[in-house]
Amino acid sequence: MSVAKVNSSTVMGFIQDTKKFNNCINECFEMLDIDGNGMLSRELLYGGLHKLLSLENNTNQEEEINNLYEVIFKRFDKDEKGFIDRMEFESLIRELMLAMARGIGDLPVLVALEEHSLLMKAVQHEVASLKEET
Repeated sequence: MSVAKVNSSTVMGFIQDTKKFNNCINECFEMLDIDGNGMLSRELLYGGLHKLLSLENNTNQEEEINNLYEVIFKRFDKDEKGFIDRMEFESLIRELMLAMARGIGDLPVLVALEEHSLLMKAVQHEVASLKEET
């Protein structure tokens, strides 16, 4: 786990770099699709989002988190087949990242991030972009 400074531009810069952001989404999907069938079940999505979003494992909030995952699953399972496919996953991740950017706002905040979380990937993208500029 690492501590990083993020703000909305950290996240938005990552999203706007379409090639790198889409590569990240594809890597995340492949990581979660452990059986390789191109679809994520509720269980795979729940476990995967927990890792990708760096959510703490607080048993007091477990029911709330499960309810949130269920709402997310229903919202993005557009064809109602009981699975999230790659296109639905891309839409889900894009919308979650945009929501995080809005929630974080313009002022920088310090956050503890898991190595493979989406916010950590946004921070790594920002650092790499700053190095390229210098």
